[in-house]
Amino acid sequence: MPQTADAASRLGTESIGKLLLKFSIPAITGMLVNALYNLVDRIFIGQAVNEIALGGISLVLPLMTIGMAFAMLFGIGAANMISMRLGQGKKQDAENALDHCFFLLIGTGIVTMIIGLIFLDPILSLMGAAEGSEALSYARDYFRITLFGYVFFMVSFGLSHCTRAQGFPGVTMISMILGAVLNIVFDAVFILWFKWGVEGAAWATVIATFSSTVYLLRFILSKKAVVRLNFRILKPDLSIIVQILAFGSAQFLLQFLMSAVQLLINTSMGWYGEAALGVANGGDIALSGMNIAGAILMLILMPIFGINQGSQPILGYNYGAKMYRRVLRAYLGAIAAATAICVIGFAVVQLFSVQLVRGFAPNGSEAIMDFAPRAMRIMMLLLPVAGFQIVSTNMFVVTGRPKISIFLSMLRQCIALIPCIFIFGKIWGLWGVIAATPVADGFAFIITAILISFELKKLRS
Repeated sequence: MPQTADAASRLGTESIGKLLLKFSIPAITGMLVNALYNLVDRIFIGQAVNEIALGGISLVLPLMTIGMAFAMLFGIGAANMISMRLGQGKKQDAENALDHCFFLLIGTGIVTMIIGLIFLDPILSLMGAAEGSEALSYARDYFRITLFGYVFFMVSFGLSHCTRAQGFPGVTMISMILGAVLNIVFDAVFILWFKWGVEGAAWATVIATFSSTVYLLRFILSKKAVVRLNFRILKPDLSIIVQILAFGSAQFLLQFLMSAVQLLINTSMGWYGEAALGVANGGDIALSGMNIAGAILMLILMPIFGINQGSQPILGYNYGAKMYRRVLRAYLGAIAAATAICVIGFAVVQLFSVQLVRGFAPNGSEAIMDFAPRAMRIMMLLLPVAGFQIVSTNMFVVTGRPKISIFLSMLRQCIALIPCIFIFGKIWGLWGVIAATPVADGFAFIITAILISFELKKLRS
C-alpha cells in the first residue's frame, strides 16, 4: 500500500491512545506555538514600550479574531470534509474541498485587507476605546501594518487544518514552529534593536505568517500529500462551498462571537474602568489588564484546541467508516486530556497571578497590579470545565449534528455571556463584567453535559 494511503488508513486501524498522542501532541505544540504570535508581541510591547500599548493591542484583538473565524470556517470546514471523504474512500471529493478552501481563504484575505486599509480609522473607532484614549494610537499603528499580511494569516491558519486532516499533523506543527520562532526573532530585532515599538511587533507577525504560508504551500503542492492542491478549479462549485460552510460553521460562530465579546469587554473597560480603578486613565489600564488576562487564558486553552484538532481526523474518519466504538474511545480520551490541562492551568493562575502579570508589565503601575491579578483569578474560576465544553462542541460536528454544535458554540459566547456582562456590569460595574465569565461557563457546562449524554447513548448502542 502506498505511504500516502497509509497516512489516512491508519486512522481506522491503530490504537486510539496511540493515535491521540500522535495527532494531538503535534497539534498541541502547534497551537501553543501559535499562541506565541500574540503572547510574545504582548510581552515585548509591555516590557519595551509601556502598559498602555498593551491596551492598544486589546483594541485590535476583535478584528484579528474575526479573521481567525473566517480562516477556521474554511479551514476546519474543509478539514472535516477531507477526513470524512477519505474515510469513505472518496479522494476526489477531498481534493475538491481542499481546492475550494484555498481560493476562499485567498479571496477573503484580499477583501479584508482592502476594506481595512480604506476604512482603518472608522473601524478602530468602533473597537471600544474611551474618548481621548491613548491606546487608540497604538492600535492604529499595529493594525495598519498587520493588514498587509492578512492573506498570509488566512492561508497559513486555514490550510494547517487541511494538512492535519489528511494524516500529517507534523507538517502543521513545523509550519507553526517556523512562524513562531521567526516572530520571536524579529520581535527582538524590530522592538529592542530598531526601537520600532508596536509597528515592529506588527512587521514581525507579517514576516512570520508569510513564512508559515510558504512552508505549507510547498508541502501541499508536493507528491507527499495525500490530498494535493492542484489549482484545477476555475469555476466554484456551490455545493462544495455549502458543505464547507456547514462543517466549519460551529467553529466560525464560536470565533466570531468571541470577537463580539472582546468588543463588548473593551467597551465595558472604558465605561467602568476610571470609576473602579480610581485613576484618570482607568479605561486604558483596564484594557491592558484584560489583555494580559486574555493572553494567559489563551495560552492555557491553546493546548485544548490542539487536542480538539488532533482528535478531529480520528473522530471524523472513524465516524465516516461507521466504527462508532473507536469514535467513543477517542472522544473520552480527548476529554480526559483536555480536563487535565485545564485543572493544571487553573492551579497556576490561582497561585501565581501576580508573577504572571509581572511578566508582561515588570514596571506596571499600582493600578494595573491591583486590577489584573484579581481579574485573572475571577475570570478563570470555572476553567477546569472548559476542556469538556470545547471537545464536546466539536463532537456534534463529527456526528453530523452541526445545529447542536452551533448552539453550544453560541451558548457561552452569546446566549449566556453577553447578557451577564450587561446585567452584572450595570449592578457591580467593572467587577461585574469580570464575574460574568465564570457564571456563563457554569451555565454552558450544564447544558452541554445534558446534550452530550444523549449523543453518547446513541454511540454506545
